[in-house]
Amino acid sequence: MNDQDAAMKRDVLRARARALAHQPEHEEAEANFLQVVEFVLSDERYGIPITYVREVYPFKEITPIPCAPVFVLGMINIRGKILTVIDPRAFFDRPKLPVGPLSKVVVIHVDDVEVGLIADTVVGVRAVEIDEIQPHLPTMTGLRAKYLKGLASNHLAILDIPSILSDPSLTVNEEVE
Repeated sequence: MNDQDAAMKRDVLRARARALAHQPEHEEAEANFLQVVEFVLSDERYGIPITYVREVYPFKEITPIPCAPVFVLGMINIRGKILTVIDPRAFFDRPKLPVGPLSKVVVIHVDDVEVGLIADTVVGVRAVEIDEIQPHLPTMTGLRAKYLKGLASNHLAILDIPSILSDPSLTVNEEVE
């Protein structure tokens, strides 16, 4: 190969490298969206940012935990891993309903903390435009307002998972006598 062919080959490879290094426009547009797992709970729609969702698992047999707060349904075995399952209805002071046949456990995690949240149904994954997320309504008070990132279109409440999982009430410090 002569010097001219080598120089031409180098130019072609550099042009390809520049083209591959350029981020496509759709990736830049995706930065304006938050991907959430949307689920229904007592006729209300909630979203969990997908970065905190490990998996969605069918609700099966649950083992109660002694001395647990009212919002802790119990423990579930998911492929050999034992997880605590929380009922967000009770956690948010909403009316508690029985678990139905379509109920799912949404396994969420932050750092080394992993728990399951019960959901009546899981709708799917949805892209929410970040600019459309509004702060929660002033009429929402208490726990519901404290653990919401905001409200998206169609009354989708985006949950603040790190705040929920860092709540001290999730820690059980009682002993059975």
